[in-house]
Amino acid sequence: MKAIAINAFGGPEVLQLQEMPKPVPGPGEVAIRVAYAGVNFAESMLRRGGHHTVHLPTIPGLEVSGHIAALGKGVEGLRVGQPVAAFTREGGYAEVAIAQAALTFPLDTLSKSIDLATAAGFPTIVPTAHDLLVRVARLQQGESVLIHAAAGGVGTLAGQIARLLGAGRVIGTVSTQEKARYAAQFGYDTVLLRDNFVQQVQELTQGRGVDIVLDSIGEPVRSQSLAVLAPLGRLVIFGGANEDVKKALDLPKMPGNMLAENKAIMGYSIGILGSSAPALLQETAARTLEWLAQERIRIDITEILPLKEVATAHARLESRASTGKYILRVNG
Repeated sequence: MKAIAINAFGGPEVLQLQEMPKPVPGPGEVAIRVAYAGVNFAESMLRRGGHHTVHLPTIPGLEVSGHIAALGKGVEGLRVGQPVAAFTREGGYAEVAIAQAALTFPLDTLSKSIDLATAAGFPTIVPTAHDLLVRVARLQQGESVLIHAAAGGVGTLAGQIARLLGAGRVIGTVSTQEKARYAAQFGYDTVLLRDNFVQQVQELTQGRGVDIVLDSIGEPVRSQSLAVLAPLGRLVIFGGANEDVKKALDLPKMPGNMLAENKAIMGYSIGILGSSAPALLQETAARTLEWLAQERIRIDITEILPLKEVATAHARLESRASTGKYILRVNG
């Protein structure tokens, strides 16, 4: 089969279209003939060798849509030929990808249809945005939310979901005025330039701060975010575009500060949750896929590129000028 492989870590140019062995589903897995694959910043971190420990060559790609090609032993409730979206964890940039049956989400059981290109953008950003607010931060009606990287894939969905769930003030931060104009259409009351967000948030909230901050940027934004948390506020970390997440906070000093200030630091990884508690992710996916089908939320697809042009998508993501979601056309 044709696939995008990484044979050596490096820039977008190391993403090579080549023939790779067709994978076979094991017990509890399905093989999916991929129509479209989503592109995520985590995959660019993998490509550079700074995100996961992997053996090369490897095929990146966390999310796909398409049709089930084969079922592994013990799989029930799915069938060959069924249209699905799936969280693959790896291997999505290929004509055939393997996913856990529990993380393969049927599209033909929804109240309204979703096209396969849109479905490919679903498996990471929509469940992540939901879980950050619902399962981790435990958003309550009327609470205020600050979302960094508001123009990105998760940011555009988190703004919509916060609004859908009855948040009070929803604030986003971005790096440019162009991104601010773009993000404003996704549920935000205010979108700020990140350079001076601490002062601006304090002014907007009359010094109280916000109840929830969602951060995937890293330092110095992460530590600055602690300053704008209200009493009993929650900072939720779900990535570190600027640096290694484990080094993003001075952890030995944090417990005392959090105790004194009545603040919490929390974390979320969809990959680890998919491994440790797939039933939770399956439940979230079922709920939010229906939201998508009912047009209560939407995924903004910036561009659909052929698989062979994946390096272009990675370069645009890393330029920090991109907005929305990039999708790769595989067999679509």
